[in-house]
Amino acid sequence: MATQISSSTLLHEALSEQIIGAAIEVHRELGPGLLESAYQACLAHELALRGILFVSQLDLPLTYKGVQLDVGYRIDLLVDDKVIVELKAVEKVLPIHEAQLLTYLRLLRKPVGLLLNFSVPVLKDGIIRRVL
Repeated sequence: MATQISSSTLLHEALSEQIIGAAIEVHRELGPGLLESAYQACLAHELALRGILFVSQLDLPLTYKGVQLDVGYRIDLLVDDKVIVELKAVEKVLPIHEAQLLTYLRLLRKPVGLLLNFSVPVLKDGIIRRVL
């Protein structure tokens, strides 16, 4: 798991661990090979079962030169208004996927993000945590 640490303790560590635990449960039940949308629906259900607050498919308008534009960006999950979760179901996470997460963090002014790739045999190998 790739982690960028901003101090001696991880920001929103307990919440990140809860999200990762829920994602591992989903991956354990389903395994790799499904569409991202299936994992998102199941992860949302798992978070709800655990009483973790989240918003799914949050619209992310872009502000350009003072004008707010709806250009179709959506965040997969915003958990407890603190952690952005981007889901992937790809053979390999590319730098553009990490750049997408970092951009979402910057645009929403959130410090912590998780990029979860479900297309791996063991989910711990598909987790990237980033902190701004």
